[in-house]
Amino acid sequence: MVSEQNHNANNHERNVHSDLKFDTKLLHFGDEIDKTTGASSVPIYQASTFHHFDIFNPPQHDYSRSGNPTRQALEDYITLLEGGARGFAYSSGMAAISSVFMMFSAGDHMIVTEDVYGGTYRLLTSILSRMQIETTFVDMTNIEEVKAALKPNTKAVYMETPSNPTLRITDIAAVTSWAQEHELISILDNTFMTPYYQRPIELGVDIVVHSATKFLGGHSDVLAGLAVARTDSLGRQLKQLQNGLGTVLGAQESWLLMRGMKTLGARMAHSEQSTAKLAAWLSGRSDITAVFYPGLLDHPGREAHERQSSGYGAVVSFDVGSGDRAKAVLNRVKLPIVAVSLGAVESILSYPAMMSHAAMPAEVRRDRGITDGLLRFSVGLEDIDDLIADLDQALQDS
Repeated sequence: MVSEQNHNANNHERNVHSDLKFDTKLLHFGDEIDKTTGASSVPIYQASTFHHFDIFNPPQHDYSRSGNPTRQALEDYITLLEGGARGFAYSSGMAAISSVFMMFSAGDHMIVTEDVYGGTYRLLTSILSRMQIETTFVDMTNIEEVKAALKPNTKAVYMETPSNPTLRITDIAAVTSWAQEHELISILDNTFMTPYYQRPIELGVDIVVHSATKFLGGHSDVLAGLAVARTDSLGRQLKQLQNGLGTVLGAQESWLLMRGMKTLGARMAHSEQSTAKLAAWLSGRSDITAVFYPGLLDHPGREAHERQSSGYGAVVSFDVGSGDRAKAVLNRVKLPIVAVSLGAVESILSYPAMMSHAAMPAEVRRDRGITDGLLRFSVGLEDIDDLIADLDQALQDS
């Protein structure tokens, strides 16, 4: 009863802030000032358990796995930004995705975009498959393929748009409308766009997930995942799973993530402007065989993307022609760090074939357009002319 009263109070707080512009919400989200002390930052409640002053009136929080005030502030924060009913914070992006998938049971079937993040692919094909949860991977840019994958036991459809790393675009409204007709739960990974550029719940998506390690955190210093449910009913299911599985985010990490999220708008706007310039420069080079960026005029799905997103994001992928050349470029760049991950203040150059999608068999990667020559560039806050000059020297020498 206490937790439901608290949930209702949180709903009221979000409603007060719901009419604010997005950049204002990033700073004024309801918990930005501590109500007890007036502190300008949410306190870090580094406690595992909480005293019951009156055994007949239990406290709002009793054990930090079940609820922590710092984590609660973060969960209310992402709920406000995504426009959902309830939000949840997890120890990593994969913990968020795994917990959402635990809604399903042996014998259930899911339809999933074929060029999904490698960690999600690994979870579906090597772990959930052992639990008899079946997956059909489809080209989700083609709604007819999605429809053709429907089975009597289908329970959900899982989208990732733009996809990682080829940035293919799924028409969110088309898929969610069809999913609703068949009473399927729709799930979308919104890591690349963040709610700054794309709010899937407004397009009918039931559950939005994030690797908050990326753009939301933004500083390569916190591992975190988030999920937001469109309805209270789905929220109650996710709460039960979060508590039962114990896949929660700690208080320190919750605070770090909130600190990073406050600058999301400024970071995304700056990085997107730089990424557009980088993508155009790459497209003009004869030694680059393909460039993937939704902001390019010839990018497949650009029209659908513009209907559902207010920007193009800060990730561009490009094919340098061969695996040997890709590795040479990785060894010669000086400014971007060569690493797994993306979405940070510093630029990050990644090699999907050996990093994010190494779990995919080589033939599966090739079928999905993830070639050995493909590089993924997450553009940070450096001067774009410096980044281009650095990449130019790396390409010329390779």
